[in-house]
Amino acid sequence: MDKNRSKFSGKIGFVLSAAGSAVGLGNIWRFPYLAAKYGGGIFLLVYLVLVLTFGYAMIIAETALGRMTQKSPVSAFQRFGNRVWMKIGGWINAIVPILIVPYYSVIGGWVCKYLFEYIRGSEMTLAQDGYFGGFISNGGSVEFWFLVFTFVTLAIIYMGVENGIERVSRLMMPVLVVLAVVIAVYSVTRPGAIEGVKYFLIPDFSRFSLMTVVSAMGQMFYSLSIAMGILVTFGSYMKKDVHIEEATTNVEFFDTIIAVLAGLMIIPAVFAFSNGDASTLNAGPSLMFITLPKVFSSMGLGTIAGILFFLLVLFAALTSSIALSESAVSTFEDELGWSRKKSTILMAVIMVVLGTLSSLGYGPLSFITIIGMPFLDFFDFLTNSIMMPIAAFLTCMLVVYVIGLDKMKQEICLDGATFKREKIFNFMMRYLCPFFVIVILISSVLNVLGIISM
Repeated sequence: MDKNRSKFSGKIGFVLSAAGSAVGLGNIWRFPYLAAKYGGGIFLLVYLVLVLTFGYAMIIAETALGRMTQKSPVSAFQRFGNRVWMKIGGWINAIVPILIVPYYSVIGGWVCKYLFEYIRGSEMTLAQDGYFGGFISNGGSVEFWFLVFTFVTLAIIYMGVENGIERVSRLMMPVLVVLAVVIAVYSVTRPGAIEGVKYFLIPDFSRFSLMTVVSAMGQMFYSLSIAMGILVTFGSYMKKDVHIEEATTNVEFFDTIIAVLAGLMIIPAVFAFSNGDASTLNAGPSLMFITLPKVFSSMGLGTIAGILFFLLVLFAALTSSIALSESAVSTFEDELGWSRKKSTILMAVIMVVLGTLSSLGYGPLSFITIIGMPFLDFFDFLTNSIMMPIAAFLTCMLVVYVIGLDKMKQEICLDGATFKREKIFNFMMRYLCPFFVIVILISSVLNVLGIISM
């Protein structure tokens, strides 16, 4: 055990920080449009089942692995041997956040820009056709806001685990929940919004399909920060007297509540705006930056709604970018033996270089594509559709066949507490989790090749 390793102050510090890593753009932007596209209430039902089984098992496993080894992903995997697949598993877990946080910070910069414009009172300008496309193709403006978001993230990382990450999460997470509740209440009380509430909350089994399950799996995977090295890293900061199952259950709860509130914020509002046309929600990446500004401009108090919404999204984006950056910085500290200052500087260089490619990919560098994708889309595909499923599969193999489920139970119950969902954990880790991640990997690749449509 590394006695000098930074620690969260206790259970609350871990829960709020881990929940902050889970609650991000995936909840507030991605979840609502996927729910709308794949059946509304039936998608929500499938998602909740997966969170309580697959998600539960994976966040327990990764957190326990981190606390057991007191290391970030690379060293955590190699603690149990030097087989090639174990080295690959550790490094993929470590590289994923290094690749994600630069392009994630570009989107965070977009959020900063929209919040700034709402504060300036540019509500009608943001709602104009072509505004978003014009903004992201303007290399200088996008790069500026990307650097602003990146600077804030790295400043918090530099302050450390307890003084930086935990302190900011303690502030942002409660505010985020309050903002989500306020905006959701405002949304569901708009004229015509009740049909959107019904569509989102009431399962219609006639809308069920295989793609509902696959898409819900992919969303749950993305939303809970599985296979990003974050939970292993945060687990290594967890004190030995914190009950892992109880703490991770609270993370599940936070993440799910925000996802449901995001659905109630966005789906009813867009339903009201479009007179019940669910296809309006299929705008994908443009939903938050094109469709919602039009919705806000049609509402009373649209400027206030826009400010509150994008402030909420900014807080969510920051908590996730902080967690992603911390996972990378922790790896540099462990594997290179560097100080936090030096590791943070290296991460800053990587974020600026890779993030600049993504920020300029829709503008000055739009002539460069990788397998037909701009830089941002390619990095998203590479990490979420290829690397994360592989990392999750190798984590299952490590936990089940190298460490052993009995030894995992000992770590989970270190404080003497009972392992309430032990049978679910064992069954999921041994059988269903490996199967699920292979399904995600294959379906994602087939989708990019145009063989299936997701």
